[in-house]
Amino acid sequence: MGDYEITVDENDNPIGSKHWRDMSYDDIYRISTLWLTDIKTGDVLIAQRKWNKKNDPGKWGVAAAGTVEVGETYRGNMIKEIEEEIGLTGLKLTKGPKKLIDDGEHRLFCQMFFASVDKNKVMIKIQEEEVEAAKWVSKKWLLDDVQRNPQNYTLSIFNNMQVLGISY
Repeated sequence: MGDYEITVDENDNPIGSKHWRDMSYDDIYRISTLWLTDIKTGDVLIAQRKWNKKNDPGKWGVAAAGTVEVGETYRGNMIKEIEEEIGLTGLKLTKGPKKLIDDGEHRLFCQMFFASVDKNKVMIKIQEEEVEAAKWVSKKWLLDDVQRNPQNYTLSIFNNMQVLGISY
């Protein structure tokens, strides 16, 4: 049922599904996000969305993210998106907090996941249809750039930074 997203109520209980093109502000849906950290330096991987994406074209965000489709769980969606978007498998995912986000255009539950790797021992292979670019940056660099250029970043990266205690 690809392209059909799970719709949920204000308590994240499934109530139905809709094709992504038919979604409106009244619909609450689910996404999963990955904050990927280098075990040695603490650097984080950020990814730039393709310029042809409907939501947040060209903006930088977390390492991987995806909308939970019918038949998927948050964790299952995250595993799929990590493999598709950045080419990694077998990561040990730690489940983070889940937050209801309302940006005035969309309402969604964001389930955060965290993982660590040795960036010198993994090969990031971006999915060219979904991801424009990916790069490792220090948390300080990210904080500084988000403060100078907030328009270049997705809402999910702001939420992940808050959870990690990176204030802006």
